[in-house]
Amino acid sequence: MGAMVEINFLTESDRTRWEDLARGKDAYFDVERGDESYERTWRRLLDDERIRGIAARLDGRIIGIAHYLFHASVWYSGKCYLADLFVDAEVRRQGVATAMIDWVARDAKEHGTPSLYWNTLEDAPARALYDKVGTFHEGFILYTYRRGTNQSPPSPEGLPALRR
Repeated sequence: MGAMVEINFLTESDRTRWEDLARGKDAYFDVERGDESYERTWRRLLDDERIRGIAARLDGRIIGIAHYLFHASVWYSGKCYLADLFVDAEVRRQGVATAMIDWVARDAKEHGTPSLYWNTLEDAPARALYDKVGTFHEGFILYTYRRGTNQSPPSPEGLPALRR
């Protein structure tokens, strides 16, 4: 890839190509979403200042997308979570993802939240990149609450009383 990759925020005119790549990301991770989910996410990327979307462009064509958000932190000034990072298969392993992560890190620092983090699958091919640009916290395990399963959270009657 001889040309320079440009990275900037998504704009209204990026909608079609953004959705192509977002659907490609979901297909890669075997995730199914309805059309309304893409529409809602697109609106949030453009309208919510805490949730941001960027595009990597080569000769004007979007070749990669990233979504990230800023959130409060108990112990720090704030944190930045890189929620999605996807690069077109034709241009992978050419520095696009690295450039996008660096761009998000700079934006986070300028936003006053220098702590940038993300999650990935244990066997993800992209871990070779992540191991170069980030720190793996061995021993940490991510849990997610089982919403939408047959197991319900305990009823309020079954919980100890909260005291203030």
